[in-house]
Amino acid sequence: MADGPTINTIAARAGVSIASVSRVLNGLPTRQETVRKVMAAADELGYVRNAVARSLKSRRTHQVAFAMADVGNPAYLAMLREIQPVLKAAGYRLVLHSTDAVVADEIDVLHSLGERYVDGLIMSPLRVTDAHLEMLAAARAPVVIIGQVPEGTRVDNVRADSRTGVRLAIGHLHALGRRRIALVNGPLDTVPGAARGAAYREALEDLGLPYEEELVEIGDFYRPEGRRAVAELLARRPDVDALMCANDLIALGALDVLRGAGRRVPEDVAVVGMDDTDLAAASWPALTSVSLGSAERGRAAAELLLDRLQGGEREPRLVTVAPRLVVRASTLGEGHRAAGSGDRTGESGDRAGESGDRAEGSGA
Repeated sequence: MADGPTINTIAARAGVSIASVSRVLNGLPTRQETVRKVMAAADELGYVRNAVARSLKSRRTHQVAFAMADVGNPAYLAMLREIQPVLKAAGYRLVLHSTDAVVADEIDVLHSLGERYVDGLIMSPLRVTDAHLEMLAAARAPVVIIGQVPEGTRVDNVRADSRTGVRLAIGHLHALGRRRIALVNGPLDTVPGAARGAAYREALEDLGLPYEEELVEIGDFYRPEGRRAVAELLARRPDVDALMCANDLIALGALDVLRGAGRRVPEDVAVVGMDDTDLAAASWPALTSVSLGSAERGRAAAELLLDRLQGGEREPRLVTVAPRLVVRASTLGEGHRAAGSGDRTGESGDRAGESGDRAEGSGA
């Protein structure tokens, strides 16, 4: 039996028809006794169902991919916790890709859609290049992007409004009497880095505060980079009284440096992060952070993709998740006891539904 057992040999061994074997192996309703006989015969003969052959015949794999910069980042994990159950309930398995924000790896994932190894893709790129846009236009399967893409890009898109989020945070710090508010940002060639840098300038201008290059430090979206960037910033401007950090991991690095330098938080320096990950509430002091709705974005992306997979023929949709400022002890002090996971203030924007030490995953 060089080619291995077939449904014919299983039928002969089980004493049932070939049609009955086919029904059992494809999970169709069949008498329980028939199922027992067929499965027993299949086990005796060492039969292994060929999922690849079945997928080629049906042109469906019942798998969906999720590509992100780093699977260990809490923001992506929050998305994942929402994406998986939505797709699992519809009968799809989830395949994960951790690209480390390498553009070539993301392009390769998009290109591989032509190999039909998954039925659809959710991707959250930190950079969106011309190569991304070309591959999205030619994608051989449905794609949903979590993050900012250029206007007119014909793809389902779920976004955060981090510009508004930064303005909420700066306004909060200003209301507390902080006037030397520094920005510790990620790379400006990323979508979130560019958006947060621009929003910082706008917020200062709105409040009548001068923009000073010395109060801006560019690093990367990692905790070690947060430590390095804040140490350099404090050496240059020891008079800083507040830090606006482009994500929670940078903010945690800032807390490390401030603690080591004997600077009290928030008495000497107030600190705000972005993403409102689980780490924010667990840090000491608990971190004030801008929630960019990672869980909501993950769920929205899964629902958009599922609609496409179920035959949704429609124009591409845009969903924008509103930011929320979650106020904790790093700006108001230990005497502040937040309700629930934090006082959520400054909620802004609506869903526009129809129109750890690693990289952050908050999109715009």
